[in-house]
Amino acid sequence: MDQLFTLPEEYESLRESVRALADKKIQPFAHDVDASARFPQEAFDALQSAGLAAPHVPAEYGGEGADALAVVIVIEEVARVCASSSLIPAVNKLGSVPLMLAGSPEQKKRWLSELAKGKGFSYCLSESEAGSDAASMKTRAIRKGDGWVLNGSKKWISHAGISEFYTVLASTDPEKGSKGITAFIVEKSDAGVSFGAHEKKMGFKGSPTREVYLDNVEIGDDRRISEIGAGFALAMQTLDHTRITIAAQALGIAQGAFEVATKYAKERRQFGKSI
Repeated sequence: MDQLFTLPEEYESLRESVRALADKKIQPFAHDVDASARFPQEAFDALQSAGLAAPHVPAEYGGEGADALAVVIVIEEVARVCASSSLIPAVNKLGSVPLMLAGSPEQKKRWLSELAKGKGFSYCLSESEAGSDAASMKTRAIRKGDGWVLNGSKKWISHAGISEFYTVLASTDPEKGSKGITAFIVEKSDAGVSFGAHEKKMGFKGSPTREVYLDNVEIGDDRRISEIGAGFALAMQTLDHTRITIAAQALGIAQGAFEVATKYAKERRQFGKSI
């Protein structure tokens, strides 16, 4: 039975190395990141140098080729010392999984290689009046020549304004509901892309959450991921692959809180004796 809960040696070694990195290069800045609500650049630099900012990227594109278990170990150990910093690998995976699942070889080479080099990738599904409810999606993508014009907005987007690349779900045929949603790659530098104010949050304050505005954003058909109308199914597959990263964050935060509370309980004295 114990073997069911014992990780293979290579994963334990990964955990030890990530924990050491987190303790040395991420934890010292965690309080200031939260208090100042600033992006944890120190954590990003440390993770990127170690190949852990987007460890899921396949080796052929310059990444570590980490599997799902390795990725959640990275996220868990970073979350243990800084919740905001754990969103760096988590958001990069969320934003790029659609590309990994359904992108063409050319698309993967173009964008995953840049992700491995340190560019960020965010995921744009939710809107003010729509989350996974495809029929309510207002963002539209309309054909124009050999390309597309995108208009609309996406809400509660993690790392909006920080990431260079965005997987955007847009309606290409409103009458088809979930069968009329298509996925596209939008770049921060594209004309017509802008960002809203930072959301004020109770936690994860160092991870910016903002709206993404798309105002007549013209892109080529080479930005379309998979077939027209396949976006909703792809979005759901993406969430299936990435929900476990949120669980890893929760576990890491709980572990960190437990360690802090235990340390305090051992040091705290009340009425002349240890509590």
